[in-house]
Amino acid sequence: MSAITLSNVTKRYGAVQVVHGVDLEIDKGEFVVLLGPSGCGKTTTLRMVAGLEDVTGGKLSIGGQVVNDVAPKDRGVAMVFQNYALYPHMTVRQNMEFALRPLKLGADEVERRINETAEILGLSELLARKPAQLSGGQRQRVAMGRAMVRTPDVFLFDEPLSNLDAKLRTQVRWEIGKLHQRLGTTVLYVTHDQVEAMTLADKIVIMRDGYVEQVGTPEEVYSNPKTSFVATFIGSPSMNMIDARITDGRIEADGFSHPVPTRFAGRVTEGQDVTIGIRPISIELAHADDERALPATVEVTEFLGNEALLDLRVGTHELVAEIPAEQRVPSGTKTHIRLNFDLAHFFDAGTGRSLNAE
Repeated sequence: MSAITLSNVTKRYGAVQVVHGVDLEIDKGEFVVLLGPSGCGKTTTLRMVAGLEDVTGGKLSIGGQVVNDVAPKDRGVAMVFQNYALYPHMTVRQNMEFALRPLKLGADEVERRINETAEILGLSELLARKPAQLSGGQRQRVAMGRAMVRTPDVFLFDEPLSNLDAKLRTQVRWEIGKLHQRLGTTVLYVTHDQVEAMTLADKIVIMRDGYVEQVGTPEEVYSNPKTSFVATFIGSPSMNMIDARITDGRIEADGFSHPVPTRFAGRVTEGQDVTIGIRPISIELAHADDERALPATVEVTEFLGNEALLDLRVGTHELVAEIPAEQRVPSGTKTHIRLNFDLAHFFDAGTGRSLNAE
């Protein structure tokens, strides 16, 4: 039995529909991330699961029970908010204790749960402090602890790391991943940060404009994007996209011409407009006498330690190449590059759908 099931779930505010027919199965113990840009409907979807937003249409089930009309407190879920949502006048202990009041537990059980959760999250020395006396990372752990003490069937996270600095985000992300491995609880997690999604998720749900674009493991959505949107949204630096046309069995674009790879024979047609996706790591420097070399101008060079990024101009196209740092060349240099079409992705220019073999 799935822990959470969304069947053609929609959300409408008056005449405006913001979530369109979401179908999703989340297995027990699975860590699922809703990923997408701001305004794509991911937080609204999460809040419908929590019961903080009504479902306009479709069916939402938790643990096999339809919960469309079930109160949030009776859904067996606990939510960790972006802004922590801690009571400032209460200590850490009191914040955690407050979450247990609806359960009407005995004093010994309340104490056991608080102490056990505080030990897991490294909060034991902070139980007497108030939120104002804590760092951002500590407040987030308290918010997680307040959810954990209820021992919910499902954890819901709404952009939990967005208020933290880069170093702290990495630390708390690691803590969340470790916590999930230890507890094995089902997690539904919202973020716009692909690094969080790729490092934490068992399964990623990529959303755009209220629609689900693709569902898959981190490896699947990176290696086999089903749309050009997914291709550019997943991966850093972003995938290069080149507008081209199929002419006489060749890919023709401003600045280059290349035979259609054999694996795309029969998947593209004469005169078809396509978009070619090339990961930055699939572009390399080449010698001018290489028959596959393309003339390029290096507009900006960015040094990243072991790697360097070259912002290139090839014809009218702006491309980014990721190369070993020792190969980097100064800005303004005229050079040659080679595109690895064996690793290219083809998309229909009109629909954005992938033309790669399944």
